[in-house]
Amino acid sequence: MKCRHCGQPLENVFLDLGFAPPSNAYLNEADLTAPELYFPLKLYVCDHCWLVQTIDYSRADELFSHDYAYFSSVSKTWLDHAERYSVKMIDRFGLGPHSHVVEIASNDGYLLKNFVARNIPCLGIEPTASTAQAARALGIPVLQEFFGESLAHRLAGEGRQADLLAGNNVFAHVPDINDFTRGLKVLLKPGGVVTLEFPHLMRLLEFGQFDTVYHEHFSYLSLYTVSHIFAEAGLRVWLVEELPTHGGSLRVYGCHDEDARAEDESVARILAEEEHRRMRDLALYLAFQATANRIKDDLLTFLLEQKRAGKRVMAYGAAAKGNTLLNYAGVKPDLLAGVYDAAPSKQGKFMPGSHIPILDPQRIIEDRPDYLLILPWNIAAEVRTQQAVITSWGGHFAVAVPSLEVS
Repeated sequence: MKCRHCGQPLENVFLDLGFAPPSNAYLNEADLTAPELYFPLKLYVCDHCWLVQTIDYSRADELFSHDYAYFSSVSKTWLDHAERYSVKMIDRFGLGPHSHVVEIASNDGYLLKNFVARNIPCLGIEPTASTAQAARALGIPVLQEFFGESLAHRLAGEGRQADLLAGNNVFAHVPDINDFTRGLKVLLKPGGVVTLEFPHLMRLLEFGQFDTVYHEHFSYLSLYTVSHIFAEAGLRVWLVEELPTHGGSLRVYGCHDEDARAEDESVARILAEEEHRRMRDLALYLAFQATANRIKDDLLTFLLEQKRAGKRVMAYGAAAKGNTLLNYAGVKPDLLAGVYDAAPSKQGKFMPGSHIPILDPQRIIEDRPDYLLILPWNIAAEVRTQQAVITSWGGHFAVAVPSLEVS
């Protein structure tokens, strides 16, 4: 196996989580009596360009199917984040009716609807039928395809290049990251701006966020690596913002390498911090497996203790990261009877691998759990506020990452 960016042979295992089903492959009741497809969930680190990537095993269309169940608009925290981004981009770059905004992996229109409301022409590129249909219902034009260099050439040839080219949490999801980046170059207008948001590998290492590893994430990215990927495609990172989303993300601003705009100090500053944190030191990566094992063991100990004490533990948020955690820990319904989730697309289904049922949150008052384990820890504050009712009968919240905490 070779590095997806620089082509060097890969020898160093960063993390091995065994075998697991795709984290968004939620099951219907009929699926419970059928075979379930598992893939290896193992990461390698390239000691040449420092890209961290999953082991090769499948095609993207096996992961992003027509009934893809992740809808961005379910989280108010994420909707608010998207609205703030939209206002900032419109104001900063003077976007208006004369502009063209393109979002890659536009999901259910959670972001582009803000541009539609301001009469700014836009286009969503989204391969999953379920979310694309939801976006079209909001009046957003959507091209239902995977993005890459070939599609970018087609759109550019039709005069549909972008003044603003956005990609939130998609850069890590593409199997051919070089082709994708060359596509960004082709689709971006001269003088245009591309913004990409992705979880920062530095924060994953710092906070033990191994549950953000799942099959849909092909790459795990530092600014150092992204800068090199951009440069090879003829792009340049000129500004970086650190975001709290997904446990710590970066928003990189890119332009054509011949663009005259100056490089902001943020680029050198974050590159220096990555260097300070030894992110080009192989020993840092080889030590991470022990961190994942500690988090897994602590969760299992907690669940077993509560079972022996006769306490009822339920979970909140049927998120992909939750499936990674539960499957690596081997948690089944005997330790965790159900997972509440606000997304109607998930309710009535079952978590892949663990087969834990996904329930409507309105059942929380009826079920009266003693503990509510918040699986998407990145929106824990939102969940605690929404589900504060559990404290009325003495219930507690718990999170497992980066360490087990009960409140």
